[in-house]
Formats: sequence, C-alpha cells, structure tokens
Amino acid sequence: MKPNDEESIEYHESHHHIVSPRIYLTILLALLVGTAVTVWASFIDLGVFNPIIALAIAATKMILVVLFFMHVKYSSKLTKLTVGAGIFTFLVLIGMTLSDYMTRAWGRW
Repeated sequence: MKPNDEESIEYHESHHHIVSPRIYLTILLALLVGTAVTVWASFIDLGVFNPIIALAIAATKMILVVLFFMHVKYSSKLTKLTVGAGIFTFLVLIGMTLSDYMTRAWGRW
C-alpha cells in the first residue's frame, strides 16, 4: 500500500461524529415530554386506542434513543441496515403472533 492509502484507512477508522451537548439536551427534553405525554394519556379513556397511543409514544421515544444516543444516525449504512433488519424481524414476529391470536377463535365471534 502507498502511504496515502494507510493515512486514508486510519482517518476512516478513527473518524467519529461529535454530537453537541445541545442536541443531547434537546433529545433529553423530548424524551421527558414523551414520558409526560404517556402519563397524561394513561389517565384518558380512549377505549381500544389506549394501547395504540401508548405504543406510538413508546416507538417515538425508542427511535430517538436509537438514532441519537446509540449514534445510528451518524453511523455507516451497514449499521443502519442491521438496525432496520432487527426492526423488520421484530415486526414480522409481532405480526405472526397477532395473526395467531386473532384466528384462534375464528368461528366463535
């Protein structure tokens, strides 16, 4: 390898994105607001929409944590693909579980 190639490899291996404390504080405040909204929504009777609202708020908070605190937003495409594959696998498993649950009493509704 040429000396320039080694310097290029070292640069890519040691290059990290630096996130400002302001972004961390903004995400922290967003997570605290999300927690407050979750508590507030738990006192409101929305019928069958209560779990849907709670899961939507939890998913939003999860996305913030994964993107910023786990630095996936600033990672390589391979890391993003790995996280996406994990989420896809989770959704497939949930879908299969719900389809089994909903078809157990198929003729008794």
